[in-house]
Amino acid sequence: MTFGEAVVSGLRNYINFSGRASRSEFWFFCLFSILTSLVGAIADLFLYSASASEGLGPIQLITNLALLLPGLAMGVRRLHDVDRTGWWCLITLTIIGDIWLIIWWCTKGTAVRNRFGPDPLAAK
Repeated sequence: MTFGEAVVSGLRNYINFSGRASRSEFWFFCLFSILTSLVGAIADLFLYSASASEGLGPIQLITNLALLLPGLAMGVRRLHDVDRTGWWCLITLTIIGDIWLIIWWCTKGTAVRNRFGPDPLAAK
């Protein structure tokens, strides 16, 4: 999956917590989210320098809030690809949980159909 396809897929399925997401789709969407947040931060520095220097400016805040739900849905679909339930996202509430999530997000998904759907990389 290309960068553009991943962004379109992530935004189109912004409330879709079912199905599976490939590694490339997930990581390209993460890159898009980081770049978008960075652009928002830069815009805040130029437009709202006083509030941006104290923390999140309004543009970056709106951008991050807009990408929160699509990012969460993408993370859940990525966990589905490695045959884990989306409730594992709650493991981030522990200190060691972030490490486990990153490991699972980097793991290759199951090559065959699992309980969450068909392989997203299978030939269509």
